Amino acid sequence: MAVHAFRMQLKPGTIAEYRRRHDAIWPDLAALLRAAGISDYRIFVDPQSHALFACLTVAEPDRRGGLAHAPVMQRWWDHMADLMEVDPAGTPPNRPREWPLEPVFHLP
Repeated sequence: MAVHAFRMQLKPGTIAEYRRRHDAIWPDLAALLRAAGISDYRIFVDPQSHALFACLTVAEPDRRGGLAHAPVMQRWWDHMADLMEVDPAGTPPNRPREWPLEPVFHLP
């Protein structure tokens, strides 16, 4: 198991809607993430900067490679694009911009 952490960015004024949409996460999206070996996925928000901090556990071997090409993932990104910084010209489009975070401390 490996832990991965990254940052994303919400647009101002969208925290409540972002939370509402995640409270109603689509069952087929949750199933896709679990099938890719993802567990204990958490997202935190800094209400002042609107920065999102995500942390998830990934089973080894890492099977996340195909997630970006899954139709349900692309629909979710389209669904969330109005709330956060995305890459509209990316392949696929509307993928959230992510900045990796480096671990600096762990208390097992």
